[in-house]
Amino acid sequence: MRTKTGTGLLFVLLWLTSTVYGQSTSVTVSFDNELGPMKMEQMALGQGGLSEEPMLASRLTEIRALRPAIIRLFVSEYYDVVPQKKTYHFGSLDSMVKDILKTGAKPLMSFCLKPKVFFPVIDQDVVEPNDYEAWGEFVADVVKHYIDMGAGIKYWEVGNEVDIGEDGGTPYRFKPDSYARYYKHTAAAILSADPAAKVGGPALAWYKSPILPELLRVCAAEKIQLDFVSFHHYNNSPYVIREQIDYVKNLVAGYPSLHPETIMDEWNVDLFNPILDPRYQPCYIAETIWQMKEAGLDWSCYYQVCDWYVSYETFEKVFSPGGAAFMTRWWNRQAQFSGLIDYQDQVRPAYFSFKLLSRMAGNALEIKTTNNKVHGFATHDAKLNMHNLMLWNFSDTARNIELNLSNLPADKRVRHIILDALGGLDENQRLRPEPFIKLKKGTQKLSLKLEPWAVHYWSFE
Repeated sequence: MRTKTGTGLLFVLLWLTSTVYGQSTSVTVSFDNELGPMKMEQMALGQGGLSEEPMLASRLTEIRALRPAIIRLFVSEYYDVVPQKKTYHFGSLDSMVKDILKTGAKPLMSFCLKPKVFFPVIDQDVVEPNDYEAWGEFVADVVKHYIDMGAGIKYWEVGNEVDIGEDGGTPYRFKPDSYARYYKHTAAAILSADPAAKVGGPALAWYKSPILPELLRVCAAEKIQLDFVSFHHYNNSPYVIREQIDYVKNLVAGYPSLHPETIMDEWNVDLFNPILDPRYQPCYIAETIWQMKEAGLDWSCYYQVCDWYVSYETFEKVFSPGGAAFMTRWWNRQAQFSGLIDYQDQVRPAYFSFKLLSRMAGNALEIKTTNNKVHGFATHDAKLNMHNLMLWNFSDTARNIELNLSNLPADKRVRHIILDALGGLDENQRLRPEPFIKLKKGTQKLSLKLEPWAVHYWSFE
């Protein structure tokens, strides 16, 4: 570190090298240009499709630290909510809902129930209940139960990956017309119990499934409430995810009488063929969320919080033998990359990316960069009287950065933290802190190097 007078104050945060690595990337953060609420809490989390056990219970403190506004929950048949008509068993599902509430989030309820009283035969292609009137009463009773609990649930999603059935972890495979009909009845039942609820779907596995255009067409034609549309994707490229968001938003724009929010409520790397460099996934998370916000996505739910072993015996009660075998092979025999917390209850490096993102509270600040591989978020958090900055290098090439801090409003004490995906399990090894430095009010310049897939954070207090 060294100080130069006359032309301004220069602090070298990391190290400067005499070797030329290529042209520097210029990043400018304008501390005097607030762009409105960041709403990072809407880039949230999901859990489920796996077990009736309390999957989140051992890590509530760690999940709470991520500050998600919602946690999407599969309301699946293994919770055995209605073992007999008008006879309810809410204990297991209530346990999961209460744990989500303990994290400070609200559940987004993905309604995936297929009770035997309405679906006596196990067949993923039998998708409509045998009695829609009784089905509506049942759905309304479930919603009323959570109103009476005071759970504050706002979002109810009709189905999960309804276009691929058991391969998506839920027991039905719809056609466009059957889903539109099922949605109409189920959404009406939800709203009959809670007129303030937000209803939507179809939580597509494939964003171009014909189910979504048909749902939009029917809802527009019949004036059916559709508060959000939802879809999923697992891909190593944030740019592919961005293209899918653009596609869905353009599709929705073709129905101007509808004004649904857009929710990508499952997303992650390509789980069949992930990039195995441990540094990649934390940086991928930051870049994907940046692309989501640039595209105007309203909500997302990273899948998932905790990896969990499944029971074949649990799934054979509600899935075909082939479906139960698939779920068991996938979760119990495959290498897993989806959970922020692994099977041994240890947090993965990806967790710390979300932890840094959770610090992007308050109003967003303007950031400009001269390199499309280097992006960032910055905020003014008036509640904590501080500013925050997060930068990353979404590439396999190191980048020299000239960081311009424009119009710091006051003298600041600054802490620089590097997300070290290769570090130990201790949080101070994963989020490795540099010593505090002080910056003067006004415009300052910092020089640093971002390694491949690097994620860095600064607090200004």
